[in-house]
Amino acid sequence: AVKSHNIKHWCEDTSLSRLHATFGFGIFQRTVAQSFAVTIESCPLATGNLLRTEVEKTLTLTCITDEGIDPSNQNELQWFRNGARVNLAEENRWSLSSLCVQPVTKEDNGVVFICQLKGDASVNSSIEFDVQYPPDLNDTKEVFVEETSDVVLSCDVRANPPVTVAWKKDGEVLDLTSGSYKTTNNGITAQLSITKAKRDVHQGTYICEVNSSVYGIMGRTFNVTVEDKVLRFPVGPTIAGVVVVLCTIVFALISRRNKIIKCIKPN
Repeated sequence: AVKSHNIKHWCEDTSLSRLHATFGFGIFQRTVAQSFAVTIESCPLATGNLLRTEVEKTLTLTCITDEGIDPSNQNELQWFRNGARVNLAEENRWSLSSLCVQPVTKEDNGVVFICQLKGDASVNSSIEFDVQYPPDLNDTKEVFVEETSDVVLSCDVRANPPVTVAWKKDGEVLDLTSGSYKTTNNGITAQLSITKAKRDVHQGTYICEVNSSVYGIMGRTFNVTVEDKVLRFPVGPTIAGVVVVLCTIVFALISRRNKIIKCIKPN
């Protein structure tokens, strides 16, 4: 059942989420998450026990006891966030208790809040957050790689709802049948690996293009430049070799000096 009414509420401050204190009157949409003796009202409106929102928004949850509960029980309420108890001020525990989450973040996606009677945990109601957010993209990176070296292009594709990913090179969908390309995607990071880069094959503009059913198309651009390979001497072995040669010379000079001294020493 859904209905609108005015209620007075508190917004509790706890370390379990971004909650801060306010006091006043507001319009709330009632959504019965569990039809028993305790209900949770949400602002904005939830669908069943699922509250859909976006990052940076402010959410208010208000727990109300049913009038049918025995008044002698005093109707003390408790809040839990993913099983961890929320600390409530004394005046925010009796018959009506409110929480404000501000701002909503990606980490709040999937979080479950439960309100229950302290004296009877079976009398409870719950609500789950469905936080929508786009991937962190729409930027350009300059990438330099030496000829015959490997390079990995990465883009953050973590999003809700999940996105689809396509790789493009110079405006065309990349042909991944070549053995020099390999793609991976674990739902958080999508990567394109290039093996033994060649200037005439791999140099160009790459795009990690993602498509979201909510936020549309976005992507990250990589300007890949393949440079001439620079010959490098192995520093460690070179230094070791020099040290050995110098030590050999020093020992040879010392040995030679001892022989010379013996030759000129008077009998």
